[in-house]
Order: sequence, then structure tokens, then C-alpha cells
Amino acid sequence: MARHFLTGAELTAAQLDALLDRALELKRAPLSSRALEGRSVGLVFQQPSTRTRVSFEVGIGELGGRAVVLRADELQLSRGEALRDTAIVLSRHLVALGVRSDADETVHELAAHSAIPVINMLTPSHHPCQALADLLTLREAYGSLAGVRVAYVGDGNNVARSLALLGTLAGVHVAIASPPGYALEADLALPAGARGALSVHSAPLEAVQGARAVYTDVWVSMGDEQSAAARRAALDGYRLDDALLDAAAPGAFAMHDLPAHPGEEISAEVLYGDRQRIWEQAENRRHAQKALLELLAGSS
Repeated sequence: MARHFLTGAELTAAQLDALLDRALELKRAPLSSRALEGRSVGLVFQQPSTRTRVSFEVGIGELGGRAVVLRADELQLSRGEALRDTAIVLSRHLVALGVRSDADETVHELAAHSAIPVINMLTPSHHPCQALADLLTLREAYGSLAGVRVAYVGDGNNVARSLALLGTLAGVHVAIASPPGYALEADLALPAGARGALSVHSAPLEAVQGARAVYTDVWVSMGDEQSAAARRAALDGYRLDDALLDAAAPGAFAMHDLPAHPGEEISAEVLYGDRQRIWEQAENRRHAQKALLELLAGSS
């Protein structure tokens, strides 16, 4: 049976540790693996993408494989073909399928009918590939992740949820601060074997106490445009700037999954300054995803 990567909770703690170790090796030697030699990986994009598309396409190429990019309007899905039929056909040509969708149900249904691993490249509820890159960035900075506190300030969205799930599995204490109405669910079920902790706060200053990294995301994500004004008003006090970093642990750095809107969720001074590892995060998408592809679809 295919092993999928839909929320990140499919991994064991040991698998996550090994994946991050392998990602560090692949970053040091990007062309050292030919795990996908002569094989093809499908990438379905039902939403626009910059970092996800480039990091997956380049990473698959570095592993010796071929990326088959499929836009929503290029598939028969746009004309009513069943997800089940699509999954069965693609399974006969590909060794793995990445899906970026505006519906969690789409990814889960494709996985249910696929004979190959399905990877969630982003859905409204989860962004697990981003969380892998986040953890890789923290590993590079601090070595062991055990007990490292990371504060996330802003909307309790898919990025926050994936950070909570995979971060606690890796041993991180994830502290999330959001305004009322935008908080991550306090009863979020953590993965089996989680070694870290999750705490939910309303005040950013509470979350960042002792944090060695402070993370944020856009206030208005794709699909939230109709409520943009209300979201900006509610999140106005949740900006990542130098003052908030000063309240964290000495040497703490900023993180952001991008794209960013300087002056909204993050100040330009932090985004382009020397107190961040945001651009390293963006690069680490490629290395972490290559390790994931090796685990799920690599040839023996």
C-alpha cells in the first residue's frame, strides 16, 4: 500500500528525524542522489505557486527524475472526470503525485484511490512540506530540536497547524498567538509519538517569551480576499517586527513561509534584515522535499 504525506502525522518521530538528517546531507551535496533516475513525479497545481513549484521541479530533477506539471485547466478534472479515475490513471504512469489544491477533500480522495504516494503540497488545512523546511531551518540553526521554543504569531491557519503537528513530533515547543476568531483549535490532536508541546495564546508577547524563532504568515491568504479588511483589522497587533523579536530569547530569528507583505504581518526591516532566516527557509523547501521523495518514492 502506498504511503502518503497528507498532514505530516503519517510520519513517526524516528522517520522525521531521519528525513531531516537526510535533507541536511542532500543540501551539502545536492546532486549526490539519483533516487528518481528515469522516473516521473506528477505535480498538480489547482492554485498559483512559486516556491512549491520551483522547489519540487528542481528537486525532482536533481534526484534524476522528471517533473510532470499538471495545471487544473489542463486536466480532464476541469470537465468533470472523477478524482478516482484520475488517480487510477496517474498511478500507472508516475511514482508519486504532489497536489496543491483549494480543497482538502481533493487530496484525500486522490490518495484513497492512488497506488502511488500522494503528497500534500498545500491545502486550506495543511501545509506539511513547508513545515519540513521550517524544521530543517531550525535544525541548521540549533542542532537538536528537543525543547526549542518557536512562536508563531498571526492567523492560526494551515501553516500554523502544520508547524504544530510536525514541530511537536520533532520535539519543538510550538507557541501560537492569534486574535479571537483566528486561533488554531486548542484541542488539535497531536501526532502519535509527539515529543514536544503546543500552547495557544492570545497575546504575542506571551508566545514569544523564551522563543528562539518567531514565525508569521500573511494576514490574507488565497481564498480570504472577501474578508481582507476584517482580517487586517483583527491581526493588526500581530506584526513581526524588531520590538517583538527583542522580547524573544537572545539571538532569536524571524521566519516566514512567503510570500510576504512588508508593513502588514512583518516589517520590511525584519524581512530584509539580518535577524531572519526566511530566505534560507525558502531554499530548504527543495532539500526537505527531496528527502521526502526519497522516503516515499525513491528506488532501492
